[in-house]
Amino acid sequence: MSKSKVVIIGGGFGGVKAALELANDPDFHITLIAEHADFRIYGTLYRVATGGSMKVASVPLSGIFVGKNVHTVISKATSLDRQSRTVTAEDGQTFQYNALICALGVTTNYFGIKGLEEFAFGIKSPADALALKDHLHKQMVEEGRTDLNYVVVGGGPTGVELAGALPSYIKKIAKQHNAPKHKIHVDLVEAAPRVLPRMPKDISFRVKRQLRKSGVKVMVNKAVQAQTADALMVDSKPIRSHTVIWTAGVTNNPFFTAQGFQLATNHKVRVDQFLQAEPGVYVIGDNADTPYSGMAQVAITDAKFVTHNLKRISNKQDPSPYKAKKPIYVMPAGPRWAAVLWGRFRIYGRLGWWLRRAADFIAYRDYEPWQMAVKRWLAEDDEEDNCPTCDAKLAKVMYESGEV
Repeated sequence: MSKSKVVIIGGGFGGVKAALELANDPDFHITLIAEHADFRIYGTLYRVATGGSMKVASVPLSGIFVGKNVHTVISKATSLDRQSRTVTAEDGQTFQYNALICALGVTTNYFGIKGLEEFAFGIKSPADALALKDHLHKQMVEEGRTDLNYVVVGGGPTGVELAGALPSYIKKIAKQHNAPKHKIHVDLVEAAPRVLPRMPKDISFRVKRQLRKSGVKVMVNKAVQAQTADALMVDSKPIRSHTVIWTAGVTNNPFFTAQGFQLATNHKVRVDQFLQAEPGVYVIGDNADTPYSGMAQVAITDAKFVTHNLKRISNKQDPSPYKAKKPIYVMPAGPRWAAVLWGRFRIYGRLGWWLRRAADFIAYRDYEPWQMAVKRWLAEDDEEDNCPTCDAKLAKVMYESGEV
């Protein structure tokens, strides 16, 4: 009996989880096409940008799939031939499928705002996070002081996480670089009437209050109009800054438009009750027009659902219909503080933070053996500034304390 060929496009939460779910089933031959050689945990990139270790945000695919029945191709899927049921990659390779799972994630959307793409920083990738961290340190070295303002644009979870972490981190590195003491100005700019606009109002209120306690100025109902090398234009007024971080906009992967998928008004792919965009082609996670699309938990749940149905079909059973499951929302907003929305329950503060830490461990364990997952989880407090000045001072402190 020939194996069913499953091609998975995308090396994020959904794609990698789908590959792992099928990896040990002898009925399937799995090919994973991923643009990057590492699995990226995007929810932890704000930690990398504010002095954390890259260990918490990047896991090599080679380690995840060692000894498993998964053929990994590091390339970009560029076209889909529905008649021949093949996917072509950027490097020219062609892969035939019986079932195709699309889990490509989203891309940055600047909404056509002049200057943003050229001048703004981001934290959508490990390279982005490292570039922002490098900029924060270089500013201290080259200018000998902190920036006039640090501006985070976007009051969604990513913007809230980053804004909450920035004040304490900037104070720390300013001290390490012997910069003159100044008040640290961190602004969080959101176009909607409140931060976390998709969350209940009471959650938004508590998070906003915590951000202010952390030293963040929260600006809502403010539209960004343009950016230059020296300032961000907000409601026709300039905010002087060389450090603007754009976290506000994402849009669906252009692959789906280019390949003629049917899109909903939110630009996500329309899917049926089995998460099929068309027979044999499944779309999951951020790309699918489902109720809670856009979170890692949902991508993982979708991957388990689709692979479970592929196994049922392989065993001559009818597939099960999809039932959207409301995820648990955990939103850090400052050191050791997080807001949690778990059904109708709200949890705030340090307990919320530890629930986030538990969720991080579960995520690592989903993709790696226990030993590696524990090491990665414990790396949360590792410091990695990639700055000669800061690294030298850290080494001195560790030596004097007897840690090395």
